[in-house]
Amino acid sequence: MSVNRPGEARLVQAVHGRHERPADPDFQTGLVEELRQSYGRAGLIDLYGRFATGDGVVDTLMRKAIWQAIARSCGTGLQVAGGAGFKHPETFEIGNGVFIGAQAYIQGRFDGTCVIGDNVWIGPMAYFDARDLVIEDCVGWGPGAKVLGSTHTALPVDVPIIRTDLEIKPVRIGAWADIGTNATILPGVSIGKGAIVGAGAVVVSDVEPFSVVAGVPAKFIRWRTDADAVLDISHGGRS
Repeated sequence: MSVNRPGEARLVQAVHGRHERPADPDFQTGLVEELRQSYGRAGLIDLYGRFATGDGVVDTLMRKAIWQAIARSCGTGLQVAGGAGFKHPETFEIGNGVFIGAQAYIQGRFDGTCVIGDNVWIGPMAYFDARDLVIEDCVGWGPGAKVLGSTHTALPVDVPIIRTDLEIKPVRIGAWADIGTNATILPGVSIGKGAIVGAGAVVVSDVEPFSVVAGVPAKFIRWRTDADAVLDISHGGRS
């Protein structure tokens, strides 16, 4: 029988990625519909502030019920940790079994698109400039990782950059991809299926499926294989 010594790496089973999410109870479905009918979008945003940060049973239930009520569409099994926030949630399409970590923030745009697929795990303090964003199924998003969906044109040069037009570019995150802690995905980038983006990487161009990239700017490291050991460049903090 092998015994792990202190300081040695060890493998344990994933929790979120393997857990089957039960259907929401009937009372929650009824609560969501009642909130939607009674409050409307502006009222729900105001109501959310009362429950945004607490860790109790009621706060936890109300957070996910309000997200479900206000989103364009939202599946079952949603989990929303304390401090998670949003802007223009009416543009969100959220799948089943999604986890949104503490103090994560999804900033939509009034005429934008934000799609989050099934079984996506979003780490604490993640940030999404979700103007034209699609995250496919079973993506792991490390704590503090960011998406930028737009940039100022900086033209003309004789005015402050902050006053110049915004160019919105789509960002696409393929299924099964894993985005490392504090990585940044820039506007117009697509991450391929099953790719790994290393911690702290700044991704300025498309990433091929099942590849590993890291660095600033992110560069191709290698292709993934079944012989991979534990990858130090990945965030590794997700349970």
